[in-house]
Amino acid sequence: MAEMKTTVPFKGTAEQEQALKEVIAEMKDVQGALMPIMQKAQDIYGYLPIEVQTIISDELGVPIEKIYGIATFYSQFNLYPKGEYRISVCLGTACYVKGAGEIYEKLEQLLGVSDGECTSDGKFSLDSCRCVGACGLAPVMLVNDDVYGRITADDVDGILAKYRD
Repeated sequence: MAEMKTTVPFKGTAEQEQALKEVIAEMKDVQGALMPIMQKAQDIYGYLPIEVQTIISDELGVPIEKIYGIATFYSQFNLYPKGEYRISVCLGTACYVKGAGEIYEKLEQLLGVSDGECTSDGKFSLDSCRCVGACGLAPVMLVNDDVYGRITADDVDGILAKYRD
């Protein structure tokens, strides 16, 4: 199993664990229930950290490797929490050829996180994505619902500053 880089400490509550165990108890005898249980777990916690995967594994008697394999295969599952500000950089063809790769690398450097991860303060998460349908504005970066087009790596500091305060 690949090593998971934890950027935010797990803050699950007893209430969340109880809710998850109730879901598992309700669904565990249903054929094909593993993915729906994982989806409900992500609804409860917001993501599927190893601690949550372990609860599912223990309660269902399913190997943790199988759960981790599903969690990493399907893009609907997140292994890391999302930040207060969710940053996405389009790495589709139009954006990439106009410098999105450099923008993405600058964000990794400034935030100290990689794709899908969240800063330790929970403020920013970083994701790459494919075509957001704004090719005329390439390269494009989104912060939550705010769209920044025709930017360069030099613009990244100023954009982040708007959200740091």
